[in-house]
Amino acid sequence: MVMPHFTVHQPDSLEEVLDLLGRHRSSVKVLCGGTDLLMKMKAGAVSPDHLISLNRVKGLRTISYAESDGLVIGGAARLAEVGKNADVKKLYPALAHACSVMATVQIRNMGTVAGNLANAAPSGDTAAPLLAYGASLVAVERGGRRQIKLTDFFTGPGLSVLEPLEVIEAIRVPDPPPRSGSAYMRLSARSKVDIAAVGVAGFINLDLEGKVIRCRLALASVAPTPVRCLEAEQMIEGQKPDETLLAQAGAACVRSCRPIDDVRATASYRRAMVQVLAQRVLAKCYEQAAGGVS
Repeated sequence: MVMPHFTVHQPDSLEEVLDLLGRHRSSVKVLCGGTDLLMKMKAGAVSPDHLISLNRVKGLRTISYAESDGLVIGGAARLAEVGKNADVKKLYPALAHACSVMATVQIRNMGTVAGNLANAAPSGDTAAPLLAYGASLVAVERGGRRQIKLTDFFTGPGLSVLEPLEVIEAIRVPDPPPRSGSAYMRLSARSKVDIAAVGVAGFINLDLEGKVIRCRLALASVAPTPVRCLEAEQMIEGQKPDETLLAQAGAACVRSCRPIDDVRATASYRRAMVQVLAQRVLAKCYEQAAGGVS
């Protein structure tokens, strides 16, 4: 399909971005990597008259970490940059892995973590690990900023609470405590290049005796939105997980998903793989946490 005519704006500051959004509010989209938006435009799903690029906005591409502040990922930080960042690889390995294996090299070099979340696809690879880490988004508009917990962000396939005139300025991820472990595993029919048919992310934090203080599990591609597995998390917390408990938690994760049959996998296959991957993710998280994460 022929792309419709549109005007691209390339502001240098967030203030200019917000001014442009207000000026062209009736037919405008924010552009950064464009890996999802341009495909939708080519398909005729959206046809904005104006695109506002974030690529020249100062400070939006920053990735920073401090013990007091955790990880802060700028709204224009590329997937590849996040995946290769030394602090992310050391302290947030589930996110680093997701950013390093999803899609193609070209898409990882263009796409952003913020865009992956804003697209609100149930299969978004960064959503599950960020849910497991307890991340939140900082959204900014002319009237000010607000912080949105990622658990409250997704409302349906392709839908979120982000307002049309808001821009994701940053993603904030809490500092992981000592004796923590995390992991993300995904399956796709053809290869890692394909959209995930199932994704499972986990985070575990242990006390000095090896009992789980906190457990978070999140699923991708098996429900209308990325989802947490609260029942499984409660089963694990306060326990020293053994194989029986891990199997029970995996079964509880299946009860949290609502998969469908589509071109990537059947619902029954997805349910079966959720249980398998959840057990493996939990085991890997526990092993990491027991070994200590500096």
